[in-house]
Amino acid sequence: MKKYSLALFFALCLAFASTEVFAQPGFDDDVTDTPIDGGISLLVGAGVAYGAKKLHDKKKNQAN
Repeated sequence: MKKYSLALFFALCLAFASTEVFAQPGFDDDVTDTPIDGGISLLVGAGVAYGAKKLHDKKKNQAN
């Protein structure tokens, strides 16, 4: 269980850290900064949810 807790912690850290990264530091006032996070955090969240479901199903099958 500790192994899965560490993986979940690492995935959450990556999801929250990606919101702090920006593509360009900033230039003149007429240039708009573009964030890198184009849905990557949603994909990471979906991967974590899928992994949690697979883990839950595996534990349920082992109990039977």
